[in-house]
Amino acid sequence: MENLIDLLGDIVSAEHVLSGDAIGEEYTHDEALTVDPHDPEVVVRPATTEQVSRVLRLANEAGIPVTARGNGTGLSGACIPSRGGILLSFERMNRVLEIDTENHVAVVEPGVTLAELDEATSEQGLIYPIFPGESSATLGGNVATNAGGMRAVKYGVTRHHVLGLEAVLPDGQIIQTGGKLVKVSTGYDLTQLIIGSEGTLALVTRIILKLLPRLQHRSTLLIAFESVDKVTHAIPKLVATGIGPLMVEYIDKLSMAGITRHQGIELGIAESVQEKALAYVLMIVEGRSAQRVDEDTEDLGQLCLDLGALEVFVMPPAAASQLVEGRERSFWVGKETGLNDIIDVVVPRAEVTEYMEKVRAIGEKHSTLITGCGHAGDGNLHLGVFQPDPELRSTIVKELLAAGMDAGGEISAEHGVGAAKKSYYLELGDPVKIELMKRIKHAFDPKGILNPGTLYD
Repeated sequence: MENLIDLLGDIVSAEHVLSGDAIGEEYTHDEALTVDPHDPEVVVRPATTEQVSRVLRLANEAGIPVTARGNGTGLSGACIPSRGGILLSFERMNRVLEIDTENHVAVVEPGVTLAELDEATSEQGLIYPIFPGESSATLGGNVATNAGGMRAVKYGVTRHHVLGLEAVLPDGQIIQTGGKLVKVSTGYDLTQLIIGSEGTLALVTRIILKLLPRLQHRSTLLIAFESVDKVTHAIPKLVATGIGPLMVEYIDKLSMAGITRHQGIELGIAESVQEKALAYVLMIVEGRSAQRVDEDTEDLGQLCLDLGALEVFVMPPAAASQLVEGRERSFWVGKETGLNDIIDVVVPRAEVTEYMEKVRAIGEKHSTLITGCGHAGDGNLHLGVFQPDPELRSTIVKELLAAGMDAGGEISAEHGVGAAKKSYYLELGDPVKIELMKRIKHAFDPKGILNPGTLYD
């Protein structure tokens, strides 16, 4: 181990190699609720692609596992280090290298946070529209998990906005994929293969991102419904209007109560409506002009009333910002109130109604509280499971995920599989596809050093 530390120090300098008591607690975990933290043997903090290459070459020759880390905001346990392994932190590779206003792209290192990129793009009237709800998350982590978020109903997820990558293979070789290009049809799309691979195929050291014009006008609607069924029936019709709302979020009554209490928000909704409302839709409309936004807001509000909404509220900007922030932080609210697990199952939008009925039945069957928020506009539901018994909780989560897959969905829409959902993925997934993905993993990483224990054993 002393020899390894010395060799790593030769690559990145000694002050950027941490071992023993110098390894802070923050390096041992991410935000997954069901995966135990692990101490790495050593933390290394490279500053360049060449240094990453040399670290991986050294690790590969010695057969030492390597786990990449951004800011540890993930919810799947994908950046929890292997015991006896190297944790490679990208905290020093945090530069916005270029904002190209001619090609509408940003070139960033993986340690850049969403907040830092947003500040850099706003100065140019541009925006990177993917926002998974945590501004301190890094772009490298977003690429690793194919992060989505509340704006996915309009703008898609990370893979729709990554044009190219620089990545280091486990043996230290450096590859370039894609570029400042609108489209490519030259061989296999390695960019898309690496996105969402959770650090198991290659380590991304540079990212080329598509940017869009930053729209200045917005309106926020809060729509109260007396049942979850009415919400889920309304969602496809709202999306089908062609208006293209920025956000269409589902929040159940319990989650709304927790969010408003945590944020200190006064919704301004009549007590009689709050008593009847069991579910809410939070919707944002954006556009180039205030007039167009007002027209779209009126049309969507009227449609909601026609679809059985109890009431439609156009929120003042300050209260709207508070509520959106509260929705973004609903996971933390859940943690404070005893949340034991969270899943991010996704089903076809038209199947949400039937799926939510199955969720209700599963909760009743096991006498377990299951709360719901979610990106209802794209069928991505975040279900919080309040069940402290680990065996029973595992049974419940398995049933929730299996029901989602039976409805034509998948286990994870944006958090990734990681270590937290690996057992469910291996049991419920298509074995032919899993075996094919294992062969792809072996082609990239024949010694299996990159993030072992994530996706596969």
